[in-house]
Amino acid sequence: MTKAETHKVRTSALGDETPIRFVFRGQIRELTSVDPTQTVLRWLREDELAMGTKEGCAEGDCGACTVVLGELVDGGMRYRAVNACIQFLPTLHGKQLITVEDLKAHDGRLHPAQQALVDTSGSQCGFCTPGFVMSLYAMYRTEGKPDLQRTNDVLAGNLCRCTGYGPIIDAASKMYDLPRDDHFAAEEAKVKALLESLQDDATVVTGLGDKTYYAPATVEALAEILEANPDATIVAGATDVGLWVTKMHKELKPVVYLGRVRDLQQVRETDAGLEIGAGVSYTDAWKEIAKLYPDFGELIRRIGSTQVRNAGTIGGNVANGSPIGDSPPALIAAGATLVLRKGMTQREMPLEDFFIEYGKQDREPGEFVEMIRLPKPQAGAKFRSYKISKRFDQDITASLGVFNALITDGKVEDIRICYGGMAGTPARAKNAEAALLGKAWTEESVRTAMAAMDRDYSPMTDMRASASYRQTVAKNLLYKFFVETTDTQAETRLVGDRSLAHV
Repeated sequence: MTKAETHKVRTSALGDETPIRFVFRGQIRELTSVDPTQTVLRWLREDELAMGTKEGCAEGDCGACTVVLGELVDGGMRYRAVNACIQFLPTLHGKQLITVEDLKAHDGRLHPAQQALVDTSGSQCGFCTPGFVMSLYAMYRTEGKPDLQRTNDVLAGNLCRCTGYGPIIDAASKMYDLPRDDHFAAEEAKVKALLESLQDDATVVTGLGDKTYYAPATVEALAEILEANPDATIVAGATDVGLWVTKMHKELKPVVYLGRVRDLQQVRETDAGLEIGAGVSYTDAWKEIAKLYPDFGELIRRIGSTQVRNAGTIGGNVANGSPIGDSPPALIAAGATLVLRKGMTQREMPLEDFFIEYGKQDREPGEFVEMIRLPKPQAGAKFRSYKISKRFDQDITASLGVFNALITDGKVEDIRICYGGMAGTPARAKNAEAALLGKAWTEESVRTAMAAMDRDYSPMTDMRASASYRQTVAKNLLYKFFVETTDTQAETRLVGDRSLAHV
């Protein structure tokens, strides 16, 4: 097939190819025939020769590739740090891309985030420094002077191999004490006007060779595209799919991006709870979920890094069906339901029923996750989530236990227990639940339920934990839940864990 024939096939279904248009260095940049899975990092370094953005891990862990995206949100500008190494280039459409080369003023003066690092000697070998600068810049543009905990949260996704974190943390505070002459503030009105000119409801279509990229703006267009392309790879934040490309070297065709579908970017509060669109990022869902379930909010704080939470979505975490995804056990324990859509038809199911077995979910070809319904907690219910991993921040779970119990007059009236990392899917501990339901909430009944877990799970041994460790820790997490809900003086949480353990 010739390039012309390929182009004709690609554009025949939804009209002519759409240029990818975004704001870069004060102007609208327009790209055509874009490879759907070319990363922003590759484009910057190989096409633009912008070498300030570094590749360290190519999987969104080290933060050396951090860039900042500016977007129009509710008439204002929002700035967020993301990992360029797993951000696909076409997803920049309608946004502003900011890199470390852009930060200095037009007269050559360093940005306060840069100057503070100079003043505190925050750069050693220098390889990771641009990524730290961009994470600091995003915080500088959107937040006031942080406390130490907030600084640590923001910088958890930036790794320094020279272990020079002390001066970098000092710089995070010092940059707010420098003259506030950020040139971006003076130019924001111009950037907003440029971005406003790029907003429309047209489906973005581009591609290279036989690889096609679709980015619809409405849920109806998304449904139409997926019915026509049931084998398409659906991309939201690319925090997982990006690694399919950078580490597994998969060829994805076609690619359908959810990031422009407005209806999927909403968190709606209802009388029953929250409706979380499939395209809502962890960052956008965090505060709303934490209002209902503080411990779930703390769990989100430990999912990935700021860059990962800014891009990754709860809907994507559910849809990919990973047995070690962090949000499904919490959602299942809370009694969440899942709304799926194919064409104009919706269906709803308990979230736990979506996961059939490892690598298999109850989703038909052309069907997609539209939203998650998270109910409000029962009055008086106790909800806890415990993530076990080798590192506190930015690490994959070895075992994750989530508990939701209504205890009335010392008796277990209702209880839901769900674990991740213990089976081929997120799975409830139904034998342990049965051992507790209707029983007194005592150490004796809890230890009986702990023993019943041997009938609930047969975990595997892998690089993160042995089967025996997982089984032991799962039982102990139930006991921890008992201690936290009966002994308000017990110290059970790590320093820096900001969850409301005794609520």
